[in-house]
Amino acid sequence: MSFDPGLGVIAMERPLGFRYEAGTFGPQPELRSLDAIRPSLRNPLCDGPDPVYAIVMDVGRSEMREELERRMLLFGVVTYAAGRLGDEPVRSQGHVHRVSLHSGWRPPELYEIWSGAAYIYMQEFAADDPGRCYAVLAQPGEIVVVPPGWAHATVSADPASAMTFGALCDREYGFEYAEVRQRRGLAWYPLIDRTGAIGWEPNPAYRTSRLEVRGPGDYSSLGIRAGVPLSAQTAAGLERFQWVSQPGLAAGVWPTFKP
Repeated sequence: MSFDPGLGVIAMERPLGFRYEAGTFGPQPELRSLDAIRPSLRNPLCDGPDPVYAIVMDVGRSEMREELERRMLLFGVVTYAAGRLGDEPVRSQGHVHRVSLHSGWRPPELYEIWSGAAYIYMQEFAADDPGRCYAVLAQPGEIVVVPPGWAHATVSADPASAMTFGALCDREYGFEYAEVRQRRGLAWYPLIDRTGAIGWEPNPAYRTSRLEVRGPGDYSSLGIRAGVPLSAQTAAGLERFQWVSQPGLAAGVWPTFKP
């Protein structure tokens, strides 16, 4: 499925990385090695692509840069290698966002799949009892919201293909890994079966939980329009997404939020 995110950032596969179109700003990519994510894998000794993924934070169209900075927002982009990590698909480390000093919240995150397909896995707590657990399957052009304070990871849904996604984040972003690494990952492991399909196995380090596998929810309460590229939505009015860096603006949404 072809999708043009309109952000001016082009993912490259060999080697993993990005190039920027004219009028687009962005840094050199950071590469995440297999060794860096082993502590959150079901089998830390597995083989797999190395680097596993490339990431750039603070990218976008030059005309949006000042407004993004003013609102404490930024775009990030991540591209995953094709392949598998032992019997798991390529994925990120599970983590929780660090509390932002400017808001006092652990920020939410807004994902948009650009190519391939992905499960955005999330659980309510990074604790023995993970609370509600979801694996949200998203295709190119689809948007998924991770609410404030939830532990989460992004999982490639097709081992045969590279996968790229963009994210709108709090500019004061930070990641905490300790709770997840202590339990050798999140509460559910994605596993590839003999047919290449992805199933889910509970992590015995957590209390018994139920996993709901579903597609993206209705995010109209957060001002998100389905089927419209996120770059176009933000260009039309970045103030509609201020809740990403100021989650308290949507305080009434979060207690019953279903991704």
